[in-house]
Amino acid sequence: MELKVKKLHPEAKIPVRKREGDAGLDLYSVEDTVLQPGEWKAIPTGVAVEIPEGYVGIIKDRSGLALKYALHCLAGVIDENYRGEVKVVIINLGKETVKLEKGSRIAQLLLVPYLKAEPIEVGDLSDTERGEEGFGSSGLKD
Repeated sequence: MELKVKKLHPEAKIPVRKREGDAGLDLYSVEDTVLQPGEWKAIPTGVAVEIPEGYVGIIKDRSGLALKYALHCLAGVIDENYRGEVKVVIINLGKETVKLEKGSRIAQLLLVPYLKAEPIEVGDLSDTERGEEGFGSSGLKD
């Protein structure tokens, strides 16, 4: 499968898969960004993509940035009909200011197939063993 990518900025980098077997394509920042503790910003990548029909682009954290700097991606869905610039919304959950330099790998893009389900209103849902038990209902230990 191909992912069509359009550079919107002359210094933009095309998303890449760093190693064979990597699920995500690395996304790069096209500008320097400083994030204070608790601050979030939409960081431009300088690229637009054409997500294949039947797929959605999911933007996820890079594990190294999450572990070392407590950076986390917010939002992160790119619909197949979106053609604008890909921006990565990142929040600094850490206690230190973080500087991301232009050209830094800031997130990863996953292409995931999705089912186009049509919602229909019903009076009842089928019964299950779990039922309506929600948050914490299974406990922490077996």
